[in-house]
Amino acid sequence: MLSLRLFRLCSVHAMWNEAPILQESYKVYKVTRFRSLYTETRTRAFCGGSVKMGSRGNQVVEKQSPVSYQNVVVMRHGERFDNFEPSWAATAARPWDPPLAEAGRKRAFETGWRLRQSLGFPIQRVFVSPFLRCVQTAVQLVASLSAVDEGRGTVTSNGVTVDPSKVKVSVEYGLCEMMNSRAIRPNVAPKDGNMNFDIAKCEAMLPAGTVDKNVERVYKELPQWEETVLQAGARYQQLIKDLADRYLSENLLLVTHGEGVKVAVSSFRKDAAVNEADYCGYVELRRPIFKEDHAFTTGEFDLLTRSGQTGVSYFLPRPLGNDTNQTSP
Repeated sequence: MLSLRLFRLCSVHAMWNEAPILQESYKVYKVTRFRSLYTETRTRAFCGGSVKMGSRGNQVVEKQSPVSYQNVVVMRHGERFDNFEPSWAATAARPWDPPLAEAGRKRAFETGWRLRQSLGFPIQRVFVSPFLRCVQTAVQLVASLSAVDEGRGTVTSNGVTVDPSKVKVSVEYGLCEMMNSRAIRPNVAPKDGNMNFDIAKCEAMLPAGTVDKNVERVYKELPQWEETVLQAGARYQQLIKDLADRYLSENLLLVTHGEGVKVAVSSFRKDAAVNEADYCGYVELRRPIFKEDHAFTTGEFDLLTRSGQTGVSYFLPRPLGNDTNQTSP
């Protein structure tokens, strides 16, 4: 009885001190209607360390309610120009780094509006691969996410006035394309393997005032040429976690390449196999945040996006005993 009373006192005290945070967390829960995301946390974050002894003497730790949630959206870039003009690479100065096609710019701008209207939470920070097609995708996304006028009336960022306080953007080397001949054709890859990105030029393309100059990049340079698919997958997976941990109080949008989106699915949904990631296709990840003794800890990411819902289709194996081997959720 004594431990139960102490637990109740702890719970009342925590709810009194965290009322604004809990209230905001409830708003997010109500808007997005996500399912229960309680998972085992990477650190043992429980209110006051409330532990009871089981009937056999083993410790039973009571579940703690999250004080908030963090959301990470991982998206592929829009349509690339060389898919529409195959001869472009023959005369291009940087044939390994094609720009967006006009269709890609329109799709990215429209996707930004869709995110703004449907997510149920604001995107506060965008990280983008240094490849031109990704930077140009981010230009359109940031313009629609931070547009002052919500009345639309345009199909791209041209003429759109943005509020730079709404979204901050940074170029991150680690979100780049797989550095191998499977992703970048040998006939267009630079002979010395040097992609020669100018980050200052990349940043200059983004809407004025939105670039965060104080961000320290996780990757200080591009990965080595001819990394394996497994190495690239490990890079994407770890980078998602690293960026989320650095900006725990913010919702993130990561603009990357098709393989990065596939890894976001397979890494955070056990046994999932991605069939297709369309241009500007994206998935939403979410994890709970807990507070104990004035420190914040996190649970594991959960994949919320259903297959085919936002341009990314994937398959999950059926449990044993079913007639078919796989199903698309």
